[in-house]
This record gives sequence, structure tokens and C-alpha cells, in this order.
Amino acid sequence: MAGWPVLRPGDRVSFDNDEHQVVGLSGTAVRLRSGSGAEQLVLAGHLIASPDFAVLDAAPAPLIDQFGLLDALPEDVLAAAKRWEHHVVEVETGLPTGAPEGTTPKPEYDPALTTLNERDATKAAELGISVRNIQGRRARYATQGLWGLVDQRAARAFDGTGRADARLVEAAREIIAEQTDASTGTRSRLIRRVVKRVEQIHGPGVVPLPGRTAFYELVDRLSQGKHTFGSAVTRRQMANRPSGVFTPTFASRPGEQVQIDSTPIDVMVILDDGLPVRADMTIAVDVATRTICAGVLRPVGTKAVDAALLLAKMLVPEPMRPGWADALRLSASRMPYARLVDIDTRMREAAARPVIVPDQIVIDHGRVFVSETFIRACDRLGISVQACRPGTPTDKGVVEATNASVKTLFAQHVAGYTGGNPTMRGRDVTGEWTIGELQDLLDEWLICWQHRPHDDLRDPYQPRRVLTPNEKYAALVAAAGYLPLTLSGEDYLELLPVEWRRITDAGITINNRTYNDAALGPYRNDRSGIVAKGNRWEVHVDPYDVSQVHLRTRDGWITVPWIYLPMVSAPFADFTWRHARRLAGAGATEAEIARVLDELLTRAEHGPDKAGARITARTRASQAAHRPPLPEPDPGPVAEEVTEPDAEVIPFGIFDADAEAERWI
Repeated sequence: MAGWPVLRPGDRVSFDNDEHQVVGLSGTAVRLRSGSGAEQLVLAGHLIASPDFAVLDAAPAPLIDQFGLLDALPEDVLAAAKRWEHHVVEVETGLPTGAPEGTTPKPEYDPALTTLNERDATKAAELGISVRNIQGRRARYATQGLWGLVDQRAARAFDGTGRADARLVEAAREIIAEQTDASTGTRSRLIRRVVKRVEQIHGPGVVPLPGRTAFYELVDRLSQGKHTFGSAVTRRQMANRPSGVFTPTFASRPGEQVQIDSTPIDVMVILDDGLPVRADMTIAVDVATRTICAGVLRPVGTKAVDAALLLAKMLVPEPMRPGWADALRLSASRMPYARLVDIDTRMREAAARPVIVPDQIVIDHGRVFVSETFIRACDRLGISVQACRPGTPTDKGVVEATNASVKTLFAQHVAGYTGGNPTMRGRDVTGEWTIGELQDLLDEWLICWQHRPHDDLRDPYQPRRVLTPNEKYAALVAAAGYLPLTLSGEDYLELLPVEWRRITDAGITINNRTYNDAALGPYRNDRSGIVAKGNRWEVHVDPYDVSQVHLRTRDGWITVPWIYLPMVSAPFADFTWRHARRLAGAGATEAEIARVLDELLTRAEHGPDKAGARITARTRASQAAHRPPLPEPDPGPVAEEVTEPDAEVIPFGIFDADAEAERWI
């Protein structure tokens, strides 16, 4: 066997798309001279690592055997390859492999007495095969080493297809790829489609088909890791994985990147009409600190205003609420409490959740987040919006992972937990909490989340130490050297939806609700001066607290309460108002709706009659879905009640097949 090639002065080499001659060697440096006479000094490591480097007119380097693949071969296949190596080496050198020192070659294989072609013919006659077979094996051994002498029928098993026809394998791969978005079927269905595809392309009987057992093994090998015959959701998720290397999202300061997502939470809640449904949860997660900046639950599909209000909620301090433990206070945390209070006195009674002003928000292509309302709110606050690629949840993997954490650390411990899918749902799972009660629980749990160590927040200098989101926030604020200011009250009002209304003697009317206050006196029946809006006034409404509205005037903001607010025991949302109007009936006055609303909120405080409300709501829903409401007939004059005797009850007989057959006969 030839020795390993070396580089000597005078050798011609290919380097940097040109031919050079080695004119000198000094340590690890090589001096090269090009055809034009220019010389350059190149490090030997850089020269050899160059993609186009080659020593011209030199013998090729000996091939290194593929020991990993050889070890994976069956013993009989490897032994057969070594026997062939014994014969091939004997033809080329005159001595077989493993010959002891001093052994003389046989006369018919002695290179001094015979030519290579004569030795090929002698070995072919000895083994009873053709000369071309011997020459082909010598050529493969020269280029591939021992692997070139391996039986290729056994080697083909490494690609998972065994002895199956290549045309059949290609058709099977195509059909398996088509199952990504299809409903899950069985292997027999896939095999039938593969056979039909092969016959359609190549004709019936042209491509040989394996037996039933071999066909099933082939399908299992080709579908390995694709979840072809399992859950359709898992199959689509695995097919949607990026082909490149996964790069985790990194942020070095609070607010550098915040990811927002909306998903159903696995808890049944009770609506105002008594029906149990799953609520939508929208959360915002800061990548640098893993802080859940805000979380909002909504009983129905999330709207654009919900995303804008979530943005406003994350930019103001979270106040402590009655019943919360003192350990959840900001003053009891490791965040820079004194600095935060100096900036905003509202932090004095705030909970231990930092206020993070995002520089960039990453969203998906949900219509909630690409709406004009949300984009305008972000633009007003100087926040850039980055949309991830369609169908690529890995672009916002931090919030997706946090959604899973909320489900495992919070949702599964709440009464009414439904599980991630119907196969995990228990029997007779019903709602136990109203949407407001569950929101209070979630808000308290989000503060506890800030004190829980997060595995992705390890100290780079002490990898064994795991930080909490609040600890990470305190460390990054000190490293960044600045503290973002929180949202003021007027800025919060700017994010609320806008209604344009006139101010009459009765006040402001929005959705059959009247708002009035003595502060409206100078503006009644006056023009706003905004001609584009018909000289109407700008009124901002919080859809989740319509007990008051906020009017923008020339002199500033005016908060105007609902005229029937004293009759209602608590603030209420717009969807609660609509439900109260339905309960009051068509033509109900505003005062009647207010009484119904007060009764509704009072019942919510004491907990709904779950069984009765649920049955009543479902009965009404089924009646409305299956038949239209009928008008009540005119009763006319009331007549004297006449009691009629009960009709005769005729019982159903028992069906007798034999008697029935005899009767027909």
C-alpha cells in the first residue's frame, strides 16, 4: 500500500484558483510561486484547508475504511468482504492479506513473472468467475476500500428500502408526504394508494411488488419519524418543523422583544347565560426575563380591542388586591423597589410584577394582531411590530412554551379542567368559575410566576443557579443602565376604543346607555370643531367597564358616569350589558335593563345555580335552534273552565314475530 502523501519543495499545487509551485518550507509556512512569478507566504493549515487545494501529479492518498458502517454489517457479509479482500490483494501484490514475513508469492501471482492482466485471468479461473468481475472488484477496492467489496444487496438495507424497487420506493415516499394534511388512515389504505400510483405511472405488472409482510416493513421504514399513522395534529406539527438549525430567541434587556399569542385555555367557565365554554387566553411574554407581562381571559373570540387593552394593561402597575399575600408585594421582591417608587408612586401599592415597555412585539398572522386598532396602538407607543412567518410557531417559541406552562402549572389545577384534547377530558366536566373569578385567579397566579425559578434564566457565571423572572429583571435593569417609564393614566385612555357622539341636554348616549354629569354643562349642544366627524365629540369607551366613559374636551379629559350606575352593584362589561338587554326583552327601558343587570351581577357574586342555569340555557338554546318562536294567540274572552273526562288510555302491545307472521300468512 502507498504511504501517506507529503508536500515537498518543487511540487505543483492548486490553490486560490491558480497553479503554484512550492519554493520553500519554513516551519508551518509554505512559500508559493505562481505562474506569473508572484510569490506569497501561506500558513500550511490555511493552504491544506482550502477547498481547491490539491497536489498535482501526486499519487492519491490511501482511503480510510468506513469502520462505522463495517461494524454495522452482519458477520457473514463482513466475512465475505474480507475473503474478497484476500483475493484482490493477492492479485495486486502477489501475496494475500495476513501473509507472514518472508513468504514468497506463488509463481502464477508473482509480479516479477506475470502481468496484472495474467494475474486477473488466473484468479478468475481459480474462482470460476469472469475476468471483468475481478477487475471491477479491484477498482472498487482502490476507491472505497473494504466497503467496495461488501455485497451491495446487504448495503442497500441501510437506506431503509432493502431490496424494494426504486420506483416503488419513490411512489411510497410521495404518498406518505401527501398524508401530512390528510386524515389519519391505516397502513393498508396507504399500500393500496401506493400500488395504484405505481400502476398509473408505469403500468400494471411492470414494477415488482413485495409480499404483504415485506410491504408493511417497507412502509414502516419510510414513515419512521413522520407520525403517518398517529395523531394528525402531531403529524402536521412534525412536518412543519424548520429544516434548518433551531436558533433560540435571545434578548439582552427587558422589553427588547415581547411575544404575544392567543389560545384557548383548558378550563370551562360559566357565561352569564349559564352555558359552560372554554375561554380565550391572550398573554404577552418578555423574552429576556420570561416575565408574563399581562394575561387576559375573554369568554368568546379575542377581538382587536382585547389586544390593545392587553398592551395597555402590561404598561401599568398591577395593584395589590384584597386577599393577596404580602409576599406578592413589590416591596417584598428583589426588584429595585426604591427606584421604581421614585419614578412612579403607583408602585408603592403594586404587586411584584415589573412594568416592561416593549421595543418590539412579535405576533402571528391572527386578525386580532394585524388589525388597525392594535397596529395603531403600537405605533402610538413607538413599538415596532414583527410578524412571524405564516404557519411557523417556532418564530415565537417563547410564548408558545409559556402557553404550555400555563396549562400544566395553572389550568390543570383549576376546577373545570378539560385536558388538552377530548381524549383527556373527564366525565361530566362542567364550569365552576365565572370568567371574572377565573381572571382573578390567573392574575394572582401570574404574580406567583414571577417568583418561580425558570430553567431558561440561568446565571452564565453560575450555571447551577436558576433565576426567577423578577431576579432576572433586576439584573438586566442594572446591566442596561436605564429604567423605562410606565404608562400614564391619559396614555391608557388613548388606547381605548373611540366613539363619536353629540352631547345633548340628556348627556351622551352609547348603545342605549345614557351618560351624564354636571361637568358636561359647557359642552351641551356645542360643536366639537372636528368637521370630519360631523362636529361630534371624541368619547373613549372601555368595553370591559362601560359603567363610565371618557370625553376628550378642549380643556382635557372628563369622566362621565352612567346615569343608572347607583342601581348597579359593580362595574360591568359591554357583553354583560347586551345579555341584560336580552333578558329584559324587546322594548325594555334603560331603567328596567339596569334592574336586570343589578340582579345578574348580584347572582354572580353569590355563585350561579349551575345545574338550573345550565339546563335552562341549554333548553332555550335548543328551542331557538330547532324552531322559531311562535306568536302568542289572542286569548279572547275568558270562558268558564270546563273539565272534560280523561281520554281512554290504549296501551301498546308487545310485538310477537311468530303471531305477526301467521297473521300475514
